[in-house]
Amino acid sequence: MTTIQRRPGRASSLAAQRRRSALIGWIFVLPFVLTFGVFGLLPLVASFVMSFTDLKARDIRNPFGVNFAGFDNFVKVLTDESFLHALRNTVVFVVVGVPVTLFLALLLAVLLNNLSRKAATFFRVGYYMPVITTIVAVAVVWRLMYQNTGVINTVLGWVGISGPNWLSDPNTALAAITVMAIWRNVGASMVIFLAGLQGIPQDVNEAASLDGANAIQKFFRITIPMMMPTVLLNAILITTGYMQFFDEPFVMTNGGPLDATTSIALQVYNQFKYGNYAVGAAGAYVLFALISVLALIQFRFFRQRT
Repeated sequence: MTTIQRRPGRASSLAAQRRRSALIGWIFVLPFVLTFGVFGLLPLVASFVMSFTDLKARDIRNPFGVNFAGFDNFVKVLTDESFLHALRNTVVFVVVGVPVTLFLALLLAVLLNNLSRKAATFFRVGYYMPVITTIVAVAVVWRLMYQNTGVINTVLGWVGISGPNWLSDPNTALAAITVMAIWRNVGASMVIFLAGLQGIPQDVNEAASLDGANAIQKFFRITIPMMMPTVLLNAILITTGYMQFFDEPFVMTNGGPLDATTSIALQVYNQFKYGNYAVGAAGAYVLFALISVLALIQFRFFRQRT
């Protein structure tokens, strides 16, 4: 019985070719690795270490001379009334904003999915425009709309309702910002839902129609179950974004009035602005932990329904 042996020259040539290909690959990814390491990983590690120290603005010239504080900064964050108030604002924003955004995005996606291709493209671009529009321009327009003499109060006045100064009233400021954030973000979720709807095989709906299922039955028994992975993706993306909501209150109200629109992200920013770097870093990691827990809960909740 004869055995086939590889020639040593050919084996070494293949090994050299693999090493050369690997080297070329590392050369191409090296710029990204260096960029991520310097501007991503290094600040991440530094901020994590900083959260366990007593670093303040006065210590920035001698960052290695600070003292180890253990979990004192985390305890200070979790017992600070201003942080807890910002947490309540963020929870209200997320609890209201996430389901409304998901519902409106799915509703618009279903409507656009039933339109002609040209009409769907026109409306898709229109609904997506707020997503790519700078937050400063959006905030300025909505701030004008929310004024006493703005468009919203003018329209309400036509039906005999005297609208408040939305952004100056602590009872309405957070609701006003929530409406603006939903309007701005619903387009991105709609596009994802639309892609998921177009990925459902048509023969499934046709088979259900032959069995006598109506449109509502097909939607709840076929479309929604097959869309669960897309719903999970949108839910996690929206929740993560809304938990970090910063731009809207920063530009429109700066957290006011009376801290009615201060979010956790804005509270963390204020700590850095006031020079409390270690406390700000601890607040940022508390926010990271909350986002991670919510994402895990959503993943397990929707995973059981797929």
